[in-house]
Amino acid sequence: MAGERTIAVIGASSDRRKYGNKCVRAYQRAGYRVYPVNLSEDEVEGEPVHRHVGDVPADLDLVALYLPPPRTMKVLAEIAAKGAADGVFFNPGTWDAGVIAEAERLGIRARRECAIVAAGFSPAQFPG
Repeated sequence: MAGERTIAVIGASSDRRKYGNKCVRAYQRAGYRVYPVNLSEDEVEGEPVHRHVGDVPADLDLVALYLPPPRTMKVLAEIAAKGAADGVFFNPGTWDAGVIAEAERLGIRARRECAIVAAGFSPAQFPG
């Protein structure tokens, strides 16, 4: 639908205890079109999973990362190529100084905050 807000959740998980799943549920509840991204999942919370952010068939408003820093570093160029109009959430545990420096070098608007809280929720609102 026109005007629909979009978010890719990289590191999305079908495990409802993980933050990569709680984020999918939070943004679904907030009315976003959520695009889970994960190399080893097929479906998360009823949404088909894309292997890479570049495979997402839509322009993105936001990206939320749920990967450790070494894996986050490996996806930064792909995120920069795809774009995220309102920025990329580097959730706690996903970044270090090198990741942020590379993100800034690539022109990524780095938001070092919890994506779930930014959506107006607490992770505790999404039990496992």
